[in-house]
Amino acid sequence: MSEIKGYKVFNPDWTCKDFQYEVGKTFLHKGNISMCGSGFHFCQVASDCFNYYQFDSKNKVAEVLAIDLVETEGNKSVTNKITIVREVEWSELLTIVNTGKDCTGLSNTGDWNTGDCNTGNRNTGDRNTGDRNTGDRNTGDRNTGNCNTGNRNTGDRNTGDRNTGDRNTGDWNTGDRNTGWFSTITPKIDLFEKSTNLTESEVRNIKGIQILNWNYENDFWIYEENMSEEEKEKYPKYKTTGGYLKSIPFKDACIIMWNKLSNSDKKLVKEIPNFDSEIFKKITGIDA
Repeated sequence: MSEIKGYKVFNPDWTCKDFQYEVGKTFLHKGNISMCGSGFHFCQVASDCFNYYQFDSKNKVAEVLAIDLVETEGNKSVTNKITIVREVEWSELLTIVNTGKDCTGLSNTGDWNTGDCNTGNRNTGDRNTGDRNTGDRNTGDRNTGNCNTGNRNTGDRNTGDRNTGDRNTGDWNTGDRNTGWFSTITPKIDLFEKSTNLTESEVRNIKGIQILNWNYENDFWIYEENMSEEEKEKYPKYKTTGGYLKSIPFKDACIIMWNKLSNSDKKLVKEIPNFDSEIFKKITGIDA
């Protein structure tokens, strides 16, 4: 039996998934528990709750205690017995989920942020480590676009500076994916070491490319009952989590994926423009 402190978010009427909760009471689930299935779900870190629930002051938030069986996967846990210890008022919650000062957003370590998950200052966007960004996930400064490591970009995912286009490593570009400076065009993409007339967005829409992207996976959850003695010794936390996350090498994952594909899907992969079986095997280990 274990006791783990955590946090849980509820609707304004203290319900969650049509189940009625009440502060100060303990609730018991009879039967097996399963992640994203049966049991009472909660997060051990308060800010993680809002990966699953809207960050809205109308919702109720409580400190909870998981008393008996607990399984954890990533940042989410499930238990068969939970006590709703006390309500966490929204003003207190903001101090719990932010380490910065005067933040109205979520998970900020910087100060004066209205967005979420910022380590820089005065950001209105989310997950910025730079300062004064209105976009999201920027490590540079003064970006209005998203996911920029460069500075003063209005486009997205730029590592260079002052780009209005997207995914540029150079500077002052209005086109996309430029490594040089002052370009208004978007370069074409090479496939299998040969030129094409396709842009990056057109390549991503190729059915064979989508099949590979959708089916590749190199992380697998191994439940306790399927673990070897060697794995149990290597990952002792399985006693708490009920298993462990197994990661396999890239080429092994590619081969497993390929063996699971239907013949029709394999055919679509081999219809990718410029498909070269030798290059494909060299990269993925797959003999197509």
